[in-house]
Amino acid sequence: MNVNFAQPLIQVRGLCKQFGELKVLENIRVDIHKGDVVFVVGPSGSGKSTFLRCLNRLEESTSGQIIVEGTDITDPKTNIDLHRQKMGMVFQQFNLFPHMDIMKNMTLAPMKLQKKSQQEAEKEAMVLLERVGLADRAHAYPSQLSGGQKQRIAIVRALAMKPDVMLFDEPTSALDPEMVGEVLNVMSELAREHMTMVVVTHEMGFAKEVATRVMFMDGGHFVEEAPPAEFFGKPKNERLKAFLSKVL
Repeated sequence: MNVNFAQPLIQVRGLCKQFGELKVLENIRVDIHKGDVVFVVGPSGSGKSTFLRCLNRLEESTSGQIIVEGTDITDPKTNIDLHRQKMGMVFQQFNLFPHMDIMKNMTLAPMKLQKKSQQEAEKEAMVLLERVGLADRAHAYPSQLSGGQKQRIAIVRALAMKPDVMLFDEPTSALDPEMVGEVLNVMSELAREHMTMVVVTHEMGFAKEVATRVMFMDGGHFVEEAPPAEFFGKPKNERLKAFLSKVL
């Protein structure tokens, strides 16, 4: 498929999500362009993680459209597994397979879904492991790694599929403070390489540093978005001002 990158990579139109009577997302409308590094911030329970999980249909939306590279992925006829290959996802809890060593964790999806040979998949995995300083841990098991190491592995495992966009759901929230920096360094490098990223996080300093724009979610709505200097330096919305006064 020819992709026109003048068009947004992801278009969200009228996205709503309800759990029973509870409205978690209400009429969300967002465009994400190739190379955007979008940070989503806001209080707990505001809908941030639900929004992120809707982008690759790990959470099914109640209504609205999510158009990825020209395809409406909310259409039941869409092959969502094919589209998920283009969207790397990194969770809070790493989600590595505990019974597989790191090399097997890294090569499983490229071999199974992209039909790569074991030799090719392992060669590409080693390049990625070297990139994050963990080539020597290729045959270790997840239980033998620190939290920071596991999360770096989770990131490069997602990169092994050569995705068009990376989704991060509070990737440092389960880490000890001294391990946060090693994960943020990897994400900073991706941002410098213009990887399209959507990041749900509480790391405000990191958002200031690497985001192309920051979006504030409250009560299932995006109530303000702006480039980081404006977002943190000149917030307009009163709810955002109150939020920043507590977290900065």
